[in-house]
Amino acid sequence: MYIGVTSNLVARIYQHKNNFAEGFTQKHQIHNLVYFEVHDRIEDAIAREKALKFWKRAWKIRLIEENNSEWDDLYDGIA
Repeated sequence: MYIGVTSNLVARIYQHKNNFAEGFTQKHQIHNLVYFEVHDRIEDAIAREKALKFWKRAWKIRLIEENNSEWDDLYDGIA
């Protein structure tokens, strides 16, 4: 799983899907967007990102499955 913050979700996911973003997602071939949140203020988004990064993996899985039980790739719906 990868958690991150961006001001342009569509562009960022495109970068990940096409391996333009070096690092964790490229190394682990993470290409599907299965969950996202929208925040009005970048400070709120960053605080939420930091909180989620401390969550146990099981909690993150539950959050995803409560919103996207099939783990569908949400990219096409927002692109």
